[in-house]
Amino acid sequence: MNREDIRKLIVGPIATVPTPMDDDFEIDHGRMAELTKWWVDNGLVKGKSVIKVAAAMGEGPMLRDHELYALLRTTVQAADDKAAIVLGLGYKDTKRIIDDAKRAQDLGAIGLQVVPPIFNLPKQNEILQFYSDLSDAIDIGIMVYVTKGMHTPIYMDTYRKMADLENIVAIKWGAVVGEYEDIYELADIFNIIDNGHGAVDCHKLGGKGYINHTVDIHPPHDLRVWELCENKQYEEAQALLDSVNGPLDKVYEKVGARTGGQSVVKKGLTSAMGRSCGPSRPPSGNMNEEEMDLLREVLTGFGWPVPSST
Repeated sequence: MNREDIRKLIVGPIATVPTPMDDDFEIDHGRMAELTKWWVDNGLVKGKSVIKVAAAMGEGPMLRDHELYALLRTTVQAADDKAAIVLGLGYKDTKRIIDDAKRAQDLGAIGLQVVPPIFNLPKQNEILQFYSDLSDAIDIGIMVYVTKGMHTPIYMDTYRKMADLENIVAIKWGAVVGEYEDIYELADIFNIIDNGHGAVDCHKLGGKGYINHTVDIHPPHDLRVWELCENKQYEEAQALLDSVNGPLDKVYEKVGARTGGQSVVKKGLTSAMGRSCGPSRPPSGNMNEEEMDLLREVLTGFGWPVPSST
């Protein structure tokens, strides 16, 4: 696939999906297949959304290498070529990340979300070389990702130089350095994907999608947000986003004060909506009953179809 074909697929509300676990904290592949089919049936299809597997919210860094490949295989097979599947990769040196990327390509991923090898403490020229080597090694898309907690910023001049790398197709952006608007000078070259609560501003500035916590939980919400953005009904889109993000942020804050782990609330959300994914892998905890009651109350307040907890 060429750059423009892949860019057409990495768009809209990006679904960072959970990894189902059984009571022994092993991957439940049957459940992953069921969920993938549900996501596809409910609109997370090519050109509308992306199913992003094994990112941090999907416990990707906690998975063994063979589990990563098996999880991707399950998802791709269940999607049956109807969805754009992106795999989260990162933290490894160039040689290992290329090995992972080639496996992902062979298994049917259309793209990768790739974090630099942050523990190598790379300089800007080394980050550029890392992505250049990876781009040369594969024929699928790469979404570049850094965030504030990684302490490995990528500066604008480095992003500009990535324009020459054929398979760099997207940048997941949270303004780690500079101003939020800076990256959009490259919006004609890369798909800019908002990594915050800036979906509407992202679209206004020429971006192509946004990371969120909810499109795989209740697809009609975020699909409607993006439809409103595409129609340039920005005030309505922002109001709809705020009506959900504000209350959910308070749940995240409450749970985060007690236990860490990016998957904890995500798995609480799936459970509250009647599609349980099991526990998070230790040392991350899970939502307690008080927190789950609060979450169900919040989701019910949105008018979402929350099943009875009894």
